[in-house]
Amino acid sequence: MTHHDHDKQDKAWELAESIKFCMFITWDGERQRARPMASQPAKEEHAIYFLTDEESAKSHQIDRFPIITLAYADKSHNEFVSITGRAEVSDDREKIRELFSPFAKAWWDSPDDPQIRVIKVTPEDAEYWDSPSGPMANMKMLSAIVTGGRPDMGDNEKVDF
Repeated sequence: MTHHDHDKQDKAWELAESIKFCMFITWDGERQRARPMASQPAKEEHAIYFLTDEESAKSHQIDRFPIITLAYADKSHNEFVSITGRAEVSDDREKIRELFSPFAKAWWDSPDDPQIRVIKVTPEDAEYWDSPSGPMANMKMLSAIVTGGRPDMGDNEKVDF
């Protein structure tokens, strides 16, 4: 793997870590299902973690169709990353306690709630867009219109993990 490939991987991880929330997309056998979820990326483990409920639809969908997509968007900075990978649901109580946060208390009383499960996503590939935002993006678009050229709208890279 080249230095450039490592840089692209690092950028995808950086975007997932900074944006935090994503649309977690599964397949139910007939159609895709998306829901917003708080992610907990762990680059050093090559994993992105989520807490969920044992009886959630996504848990059952992952059991049948483990390939999922995570779509992150930060419109205020014009940063986007889509990560596809393999998901698995487990009852790893140690990991659940590690991931449990004040935010999780909105859903469960404690990390010992027997309904909590952890989803581990192992990224396989990604694509990101890191573009100028606000006035700079508008200037580049206007310049392209005037000159007849294409605007330089930042980085767009495909990433293999």
